[in-house]
Amino acid sequence: MIEAVMTAARRLMEALRAENEALARLDLAAAGPLARGKRQAADAFEAAYAAAHRSGAKAAGAERDAAEHMAVSLRDLTAENRRLLERAIDLQSRVIETIAGAAKPAGPGTYGARGRQREGRAGAVSVLSRV
Repeated sequence: MIEAVMTAARRLMEALRAENEALARLDLAAAGPLARGKRQAADAFEAAYAAAHRSGAKAAGAERDAAEHMAVSLRDLTAENRRLLERAIDLQSRVIETIAGAAKPAGPGTYGARGRQREGRAGAVSVLSRV
């Protein structure tokens, strides 16, 4: 039972490392698809841990030392993943704000034909003709 937890922990650690590497490079196109695998690995780890806990399985000796080392590694990888995700979200927010700010007209004028800026705002025009 403990071996299943450790196998799931290794899989989760690998998923976190892969996503962290992509996020550290700010390669969001590569990081995005890795999130699904990370979620699946986290779910598998949670299920294995819950099953071991329900059965009362405990690691002993060298297996306990390895499990404790994995727990520390998972904690560190998870903290790094959170930091990198927060950085990526902050960066994306700033990019979106910059693009949105650039898309707004600078002042009261608007852009007309051929990209020339018109001053003021054109009102509605109505044409009525009688023949």
